[in-house]
Amino acid sequence: MDNKELWQSVLAQMQFHVSKANFATWFKNTEIISKDDKTIVISVPNAFSKEWLSNKYNKLILKALRDTDEQIKDLTFIINPQAQKVNPPSFRNIPVEDKIETEQLKFDEFKINKDTNLNPKYTFDNFVVGSFNELANAAALAVSENPGNIYNPLFIYGGVGLGKTHLIQAIGNKIAEDSSKKKVKYISSEKFVSNIVSAIRGGSIEALKNSLSSIDVLIIDDIQFLAGKNKTQEEFFHTFNSLYEKNKQIVLSSDRPPNAIPELEERLRSRFEGGMIADVSLPDYETRLVILKNKAQEKNLNISEEVLEYIASNVKKNIRELEGALNRLSLHTKTNDLSITIDSAKQLLKGFVFSPFDVVSYKKIIETVAKFYSLDEKSIFSCTRRKEIVRPRQVAMFLLRKELRYSFPAIARKFGGKDHTTAIYAYKKIMQENEENNQLTEELNLIKQRIYSG
Repeated sequence: MDNKELWQSVLAQMQFHVSKANFATWFKNTEIISKDDKTIVISVPNAFSKEWLSNKYNKLILKALRDTDEQIKDLTFIINPQAQKVNPPSFRNIPVEDKIETEQLKFDEFKINKDTNLNPKYTFDNFVVGSFNELANAAALAVSENPGNIYNPLFIYGGVGLGKTHLIQAIGNKIAEDSSKKKVKYISSEKFVSNIVSAIRGGSIEALKNSLSSIDVLIIDDIQFLAGKNKTQEEFFHTFNSLYEKNKQIVLSSDRPPNAIPELEERLRSRFEGGMIADVSLPDYETRLVILKNKAQEKNLNISEEVLEYIASNVKKNIRELEGALNRLSLHTKTNDLSITIDSAKQLLKGFVFSPFDVVSYKKIIETVAKFYSLDEKSIFSCTRRKEIVRPRQVAMFLLRKELRYSFPAIARKFGGKDHTTAIYAYKKIMQENEENNQLTEELNLIKQRIYSG
């Protein structure tokens, strides 16, 4: 059996043990390039693939190899230079005029497609998959391969800066690339609302609906902003039905699941829940480190493992913050022509380092809970027993106890001198429901993400 056949045999086995999403992400463009002294050498396209395969799948790959050839004792991964992307030009020692031209070239490379509104930089190839987004990525891949016939609609939700926009645009880009005949359109919910309002005022609502009904793949970002906009929801409902009945693909993103969007019409909520709902949560340490290595390579940054590990350990809010931290270091190296040490990284990233005690406050919790449930902050402190007020009030009390370790009498004082047994009851009630009610668990997780992300 030659090296190519051996590796194909291994890949066939891997597909039984690894999710489709992870297989597509980590085993793409890999091959056996040599077999010497009972050691297999596997080429990989980049540094973060090497890191992930050697740390996560080493034993699994070795077992698959030994099932075919018992004499194989070890394997190693090397980066294949031919498979790597050409490094972007360094800005050092480049005249100012050339820097501007280079920046323009970089901008043009990722110019928004006027027909689809998609950013071509958002692809599955550069989307890092981990336990925090594996289900969402797998569903997105499935939809991109068979639009309109599986997971329709696809509803992806999660906190700010976790990659939702990247993922839903990757769907559109892959479909547009695979089939030029399919009409793909990405639009933010704010733009969608604006278009509906303008069409109503201009008497062209039918023309707009006809235009939307001709789309094969409709992707709408931040659908939660339709909440409370009754006329827009009504028009979207008709558009949704028109597309759905023709097996056209609908992809939606939101900062929360459908059942947690306030003032959303029940018929729309039912449509959203009729497809596939997948969440994107906070990435763990290992995934944050892989993301950093990926971004550093894309930006042609030479940053030590120690510094990257420091960032991964301390910048925990979201992926956007990780990239922001790298951009800060990149700017420093380009401006000062200095390498980054662990001490300089700590100094430069003071504003990025995650510290719950710096971020969370009584005011932040009340403000976040009120916004999440679309309430005025004052209403949380009112004496009303209306359900839509009581639940947020109990959640706020629970979080003050859980996150800030407030005493029950202190919580009672914050809520207008109520008896502290009210605070105890609220805490125990939310604690118990959190263990039994998946919807409440999702709501609490999303609220805490917002609290800690600033």
